[in-house]
Amino acid sequence: MLSFWGRTVPPQQLTMATKQYDIIFAGAGTAACVAAGRLAAADPSLKILLVEAGPHTHGLDAHVQPYRYVSNLAPGSTTIGAYVSPPSPAVGDRPIVIVTGQCVGGASAINFMMYTRACASDYDDWNAPGWSAEELLPLLKKTETYQEAPDQPTHGYDGPLKVSHGGHFTNVAQQFLDVAAKYDTERGAIDDLNALYECDGYGRWAKWIDKETGQRSDPARQYIYNQTGNSNLEIMANARVVRVLFEGDRASGVEYVADDANSSGTRQVVHASRLVVLSAGAFGTPAILERSGIGSARVLEKVGVPVRVDLPGVGENYQDHHCMFIPYHAADDAETLDGLWRGEPEETAHWQKIYDEEGKGLMAHNGVDAGIKLRPTPAERAQMGPAFQDTHPGLGAQDMQPGEGTEAHGASPLTHWDATFARAPDRPVMALGCLSGLVGVDPSLALKGKYFVVGFYSFYPLSRGRVHIMSADDPRAPPAFEPGFLEDNGTNVHPAYSAASADLDLLVWGYKRSRELARRLPVYRGELASAHPVFAADDAAGVEAPGPVPMNSKRGPVPIDAPDIVYSAEDDAIIERWARRAVTTTWHSLGTCAMKARSDGGVVDARLNVYGVKGLKVADLSIPPSNVGANTCSTALVIGERAAVIIGEELGIEV
Repeated sequence: MLSFWGRTVPPQQLTMATKQYDIIFAGAGTAACVAAGRLAAADPSLKILLVEAGPHTHGLDAHVQPYRYVSNLAPGSTTIGAYVSPPSPAVGDRPIVIVTGQCVGGASAINFMMYTRACASDYDDWNAPGWSAEELLPLLKKTETYQEAPDQPTHGYDGPLKVSHGGHFTNVAQQFLDVAAKYDTERGAIDDLNALYECDGYGRWAKWIDKETGQRSDPARQYIYNQTGNSNLEIMANARVVRVLFEGDRASGVEYVADDANSSGTRQVVHASRLVVLSAGAFGTPAILERSGIGSARVLEKVGVPVRVDLPGVGENYQDHHCMFIPYHAADDAETLDGLWRGEPEETAHWQKIYDEEGKGLMAHNGVDAGIKLRPTPAERAQMGPAFQDTHPGLGAQDMQPGEGTEAHGASPLTHWDATFARAPDRPVMALGCLSGLVGVDPSLALKGKYFVVGFYSFYPLSRGRVHIMSADDPRAPPAFEPGFLEDNGTNVHPAYSAASADLDLLVWGYKRSRELARRLPVYRGELASAHPVFAADDAAGVEAPGPVPMNSKRGPVPIDAPDIVYSAEDDAIIERWARRAVTTTWHSLGTCAMKARSDGGVVDARLNVYGVKGLKVADLSIPPSNVGANTCSTALVIGERAAVIIGEELGIEV
């Protein structure tokens, strides 16, 4: 059974009139909601259909009340899709599981609501007309109403999506900022972590939360569900797109199958007179292309799909951010979301009253209040190992062009620091911050109590992965997925080190750095040992014996001026082995249909057209050719806004 704006309709009852559209979006995630919503508002006569594999999200508390975001990641969630890799020695002989948004609104309806923008150099490095930071800034501003500070030149004040610090400021976050100011004297505070052109200061994280109502602010509600009066804008929920249909070399529609228990499995067809837009994400979009005969001839022939266009870049260039959640026990007076997440009656009643009356409190919060986009000093880079030292005598960073290798100049290859960071002073190596509650760790490892996390993720891992179909026509079939985490896979920058060592060195340094901040917080009551490396019993780097700290533990913080923990070479090896077993996704998958030259492995051009066919575009996080130093929601939003402008121009509509 299929759902149109909440109405359940058996596929066999769809009329031919319903099956005819001007534009069909395959996927109703973040970018699709923005693009389709803008186009529908600009020209309500356009017949637009969004075909979404997951359910509707309109009006459901799990997608409205901010603190409930963890429920969408819990086992049994109906709003996510999961992709599982084979076990890899690079990550401790375990699989990597990547969860994606599978519902109307996509990840923006279920994510942490982090308002974290890329830096300007990220977009400039895409090296595509219309996609520079200067060109995208008006569209970034167009999406938002920034509620925290007036008249900021890089922020917008009349857009659909609200941006604020949320309904509370926890004492854990305040302590984090206080400790950082005293411990890390080489850095200061920064008023705006997301102004695009600067980094390396501590500050408060903003969120996609409406300051006035305390509700999640997301494109499903602010771009799509607010247009219920437009009968030409339709959402077909719980339907998976199988493939794109063609008349000659022009896309003419899509084939889909209902995705619920009542489905007969019968394939249905809807037609698009003007355009088909793939917006199914870094996993879904390359799969649809490959089932449509667009992809590497080698991959397609292997599964029996006739080759329409040989595009070897489809499904390649998979990227994510490598994340580490490092948990600690917190004092009883710490303000955390643990009680709410566990559904404790007294805690829930207290915060529910505040939320109902004021739209504030911990229910209007995600637990992430403070942090830094960290750019290391020369001394810190030396601690990370050779991959991050800028002592190579070859080509200077100022001689590099975006996306260009050093061999073009006849010079020796650069270090990771030289090639990625030195020429871009706005570019950090990682995000590091505190979270007031236990997230990212198996809750069975902890006792009832309060926790905080000082976590981090690396922005520009060198490791790359890939995802390809294993079935010619089953959209539910798991793909062949290799995330590439901490693997050596041909992305080396300098022969002195590998992609794996560069990525791993940063995780080891991040663990040490985050731990020093955490153990100085006044609410600190020891490490959650089961989620830390296990050092030798008499090691100065060691944590308490494995197992939870008792509720009445007397362990407390060290003084601000306490010496840093000294790690031996053996300790570093222990952290490396642990990091391989503990590293996880940041749910920031992108890059599998890259926007770059076809000869360079590109899949779409700067107008989002798929190479080799007509009437087919891609608009989602599969198009970034290189990574961004941020949570990816803002980038998905601006891709949607840019897609709306491009499509509007081609249709003669002002968007």
